Amino acid sequence: MDEESVRKFVAAYLKKKGFKQTENAFQEELNKNTNNSSSPISFNSQFDPDVAKHILSFSEFEDGPAKYQDGYAKLRSWTYSSLDLYRHELLRVLYPVFIHCFMDLVAKGHVQEARTFFNSFREDHEMMHLRDLQKLEGVLSPSHLREMEFAHSLRQSKVNIKICQYSYELLLQFLHKSQSTTMLGIINEHINFQVSPGQPSSISDDAESVTLTGSSQDSANQINQKEIHWGLLEDSFEERLEKAGGLLLESEKAEGETKEGDWDENKKKSIEGAKQGSSIKKLKKDKAAGATGKNARPEATPVATAPRVKAELTLPVIPTEVEQSILEDLRNRVQLSSAALPSVSFYTFINTHNGLNCASISHDGSLVAGGFSDSSLKVWDMARIGQQGVDSLQGENGTTSSEQVLGSNGGKRPYTLFQGHSGPVYSATFNPLGDFILSSSADSTVRLWSTKLNANLVCYKGHNYPVWDVQFSPVGHYFASASHDRTARIWSMDKIQPLRIMAGHLSDVDCVQWHANCNYIATGSSDKTVRLWDVQTGECVRIFIGHRSMVLSLAMSPDGRYMASGDEDGAIMMWDLSSGRCVTPLTGHTSCVWTLAFSGEGSLLASGSADCTVKLWDVTASTKLPKTEENKSGNTSRLRSLKTLPTKCTPVYSLRFSRRNLLFAAGVLSKTV
Repeated sequence: MDEESVRKFVAAYLKKKGFKQTENAFQEELNKNTNNSSSPISFNSQFDPDVAKHILSFSEFEDGPAKYQDGYAKLRSWTYSSLDLYRHELLRVLYPVFIHCFMDLVAKGHVQEARTFFNSFREDHEMMHLRDLQKLEGVLSPSHLREMEFAHSLRQSKVNIKICQYSYELLLQFLHKSQSTTMLGIINEHINFQVSPGQPSSISDDAESVTLTGSSQDSANQINQKEIHWGLLEDSFEERLEKAGGLLLESEKAEGETKEGDWDENKKKSIEGAKQGSSIKKLKKDKAAGATGKNARPEATPVATAPRVKAELTLPVIPTEVEQSILEDLRNRVQLSSAALPSVSFYTFINTHNGLNCASISHDGSLVAGGFSDSSLKVWDMARIGQQGVDSLQGENGTTSSEQVLGSNGGKRPYTLFQGHSGPVYSATFNPLGDFILSSSADSTVRLWSTKLNANLVCYKGHNYPVWDVQFSPVGHYFASASHDRTARIWSMDKIQPLRIMAGHLSDVDCVQWHANCNYIATGSSDKTVRLWDVQTGECVRIFIGHRSMVLSLAMSPDGRYMASGDEDGAIMMWDLSSGRCVTPLTGHTSCVWTLAFSGEGSLLASGSADCTVKLWDVTASTKLPKTEENKSGNTSRLRSLKTLPTKCTPVYSLRFSRRNLLFAAGVLSKTV
């Protein structure tokens, strides 16, 4: 090795490390000694010449700013020019490589080059990763990168990408052939390939393949293999109703045997007297009505056939009169199906001046709550308003006004005003009996209010940042909250400290929902994942991956087997809790899905969106699709909504099925939609 090569190597090393004074001194020393005779520098004869070659060419392969720009541009161009069969798999590699190229440039101090690189290629990823890009856009220095939790989580975890064997070999061949050492290093450090034999995977797996979970794929698979008990609680209201119905049928069967002869005689006379075809049809209808009437045993529903599990929480005692009222509602519940859709009652907020953040409806629809940006919570008693409207219509003049109906005449407000928060109210929820309401706010607190006393009872403090959502459990007493601090917490009404803290999401926890048996809660996050947590242990028992944007809404099926989640892009996914897999996606909304609700027997799913529509979906058909290749490829043509109910410029904030299967909805009239 000659002396000139060694000098070039040393000079390049000093320049790369930024040792400017040392570099200048080295150059001056070289100039002084140019004419001096000195023995040439050489390596030991036993030194591998290939190693020497790599050392001398080290500076040539250093990761300068141009290496990132050129390397990513070549990888991107090659990917887009690949065959259609493999292109969608290879495209999955671009996003993680893009964000790590940007962060590497910032970390090495090349901020201006990083901004140029970011702006050159960001359009390729805005459709699926807009929020992530908006977060990274604020990184302007290496110190910002070190302090940013989102960037730290990206650097610490690997992205799991599913790819077939041939696509994987094509990628490696390109990287070696093009000598893209920078890209190869990023891929090796930050991407974990799940190579599978056979044909490339479906396009529908793209979202799953680029979602960060904060854990390795082996760890995620291990979590999803944990045993869970998704059934209903023992001695639930549904089970009590089923037992009561069985006893009733037995008594009526014994009574009916003594009158069977009389019934047959009456039936014979009715048939003989039916001389026209219409009379015969009427008799058949009457018989069918009798078969499905109160005295007949209803067909087995998913709720009736669901397994029973024991409660892990201490359940509150329900008063006898309340229990009887609930059983009466369930006994008179309308059985819904694709052929029997529910009636819908829509509550519309007007003149809110863009101040309404959330809406909530009580279980019987008699109370409606709204959370506002002025830190207030307002509750309307719809039963009282309805009665006032009837009384006004029966007045002497026979006319009525909106003020009279709302009861605002005489200086009275048409609502009950609850004040106590010091920030905007983002969520509200009624307990099953309707005598308490919870609200969460930007002031990091959750407050408990009494609808009977019209007063604040408790302020729950524990979160460090705004609380986006709060939900009562199906049995009341317990509730769960979701916050910007990336945690969900479980509380009880009688304690001001949280009972459990669920931590694991990489970003905000935007929504929370209880399982039907109260042993689990589900959380949806801005990290595009949904997690299922064990209430007793606080451990994550399922990770659901597949959404392309932040998860905004959740709903649990009444039998506890399925869960629905809606995201910012308008997509809805139906999940099987036992397997942790997506049963089917439901597509149709064109904007954020803010609310979801299952019907009482679990046959229908209602969804409310910012696109000003309520959609009804056939859950039975969605969860019983045959496992064909067509379905595996993500074809959702069979999963169109049963019914789309448009509103008049009213985004849908809240949905709830009553115990009798009447669908309640709420939203705010908006002229800007």
